[in-house]
Amino acid sequence: MSVLVDRDTRVVVQGITGHQGTVHARQMREFGTQVVAGVTPGKAGTDVEGVPVFDSVRDAVEKTGANASCIFVPAPFAKDALLEAVDAGLTLATVVTEHIPFHDMLVMYHYARSKGSRIIGPNCPGIASPGKAKVGIIPNVVFRPGRVGVISRSGTLTYEIVNGIKEHGLGQSTCIGLGGDPVVGTSFVDALPLFESDPETDLIVLVGEIGGTGEEDAAEYIRHHVHKPVVAYIAGRSAPPGKRMGHAGAIITRGRGTAESKLAALERAGAHVARFPYEIPDMVAEIARAPGRR
Repeated sequence: MSVLVDRDTRVVVQGITGHQGTVHARQMREFGTQVVAGVTPGKAGTDVEGVPVFDSVRDAVEKTGANASCIFVPAPFAKDALLEAVDAGLTLATVVTEHIPFHDMLVMYHYARSKGSRIIGPNCPGIASPGKAKVGIIPNVVFRPGRVGVISRSGTLTYEIVNGIKEHGLGQSTCIGLGGDPVVGTSFVDALPLFESDPETDLIVLVGEIGGTGEEDAAEYIRHHVHKPVVAYIAGRSAPPGKRMGHAGAIITRGRGTAESKLAALERAGAHVARFPYEIPDMVAEIARAPGRR
């Protein structure tokens, strides 16, 4: 098993003929992902490095059996691209695009949920299960198959921590980059039960940041429902109140969403809390190699 993506994942890349779509479609294929189609209106009948291009997602699904999408469409058109993917019956859509208007994402979120589809992102690096499939832009070289699940709001911290885990001789079952916008399609609370029920995940790494209450919600869920060890880190401990730090969602308002409140909640929930990113791989290795564990 893996979480959300596996060897049967068949990806259509929306916006494949753009530079980013082309580059990352190639890297997804090098990772082992079945990239079966691309979509760019007006480019039907062409191909990108052997991947056939269609005018619509519905055509791509009918001709290739695609069941997941990776969206590289510019922000003004991302909503329509996502709605098209959902209407074509795709159950997973990774939205890499950043700067999507807040109200567009609200429409995307509720429409996808109403149709039984899951969004990863937007403004995210995507999802990867080493040895099986990747849908997104996480660098291939940081991964190694293993039994550590990773859920993160930060792209670059994800790369650093996943690579650190690999350098300790351990690997990942699945890694999900949730995205850094105020509204995302999949939250920590959405992802945690997937890893808790995954028999190939023994330990969960949670990487959060200031802003919002997602990490506090995750802590409450961990307290009552997660029995696997959790290693957590919250970025932004030194951020001044009211200062936006990098992500649109990483802003503290009226004293809520501080690093301190999130860290305290996770500690109360029994998580192993790191103060710095470089501590996480050491903590993961110590837990994974403790007597009685795999």
